[in-house]
Amino acid sequence: MGAGQSRSSNSLVVPQANQALDQLKYEVAQELGIQIPQDGYYGYMATRDTGAIGGHITRRLVQIAEQTLAGGQNR
Repeated sequence: MGAGQSRSSNSLVVPQANQALDQLKYEVAQELGIQIPQDGYYGYMATRDTGAIGGHITRRLVQIAEQTLAGGQNR
């Protein structure tokens, strides 16, 4: 699989969100001290690292959704 290709059957409801999700992925990886491959191939990364990135992204997205539903009172 090359850069930009994915086996995932998930599709974004808002295709323009892809760029924001990529940015979030890089931010989380940087916070965790994990280097994301420049060529976009994750096959050489440890499963633990990719899982940590995905888990933190999910937590952050849930937090953003909770804040949005609460009317942004906790921002």
